Amino acid sequence: MDRQEISFKDLLVRPHHLWDEHWLLLTAGDFEAGRYNTMTVGWGSLGTMWGAPFAQVVVRPTRYTYQFMEQYDTFTLCAFPETYREALQLLGTKSGRDGDKIAEAGLTPVAASQIAAPAFAEASLLVECRKIYWQDLSPAHFITPGIEKHYPEQNYHRVYFGQIVALRGVSSFVFAG
Repeated sequence: MDRQEISFKDLLVRPHHLWDEHWLLLTAGDFEAGRYNTMTVGWGSLGTMWGAPFAQVVVRPTRYTYQFMEQYDTFTLCAFPETYREALQLLGTKSGRDGDKIAEAGLTPVAASQIAAPAFAEASLLVECRKIYWQDLSPAHFITPGIEKHYPEQNYHRVYFGQIVALRGVSSFVFAG
């Protein structure tokens, strides 16, 4: 995959499409130690917080990736070409507790450029993040009544903010203006 470093100011994405339609892999852990897990995510955001570029992700405490998000300080978000949709579907529905779902999906973990959490060789966009904040969602703070329907088991997400420390991607993610 022909990726290049991207300045956050030059990152070109359609945010809602990226999260809702394209999906991303959230991976936390330590590549060198061989301790990490990944899951497909469709909820989150990219932006600026406290003067720095950031990615916001949410993870339910019941997910296996949650323990890696808690234990390690870094995570990656990786976007893939549409041809990997089936692999992302598998990684979003199977648990890493039950076996090597990454190998089953046919993806290749690789070292990230700046952090311990791995990225993937097949990804078209790699976002490397260092955690800077977390908070648990509270149903007492839901303003829109329909939000609660996403939590029939009351397993509310933990929100993580990660400062983006490196971006690499194919040319379609680079603003050329």
